Amino acid sequence: MKNPTIIAELHKKLGAPSSEAVESLRLLKAFLKLAPSQRFEVIEMVERLSTDPSPESDRHLS
Repeated sequence: MKNPTIIAELHKKLGAPSSEAVESLRLLKAFLKLAPSQRFEVIEMVERLSTDPSPESDRHLS
């Protein structure tokens, strides 16, 4: 979307996106660039971290 008119119209109708929405789109874009096997690994890791009650899962990924 490089057309400034369309972008301005969307901004007027929808307002500015939240920082969370922008970050989500960045993460989605990066995820889609991964190979299918890497996507699978990321999904498995996130599912494991979201269901694993061990203290190790409380660590921040950085």
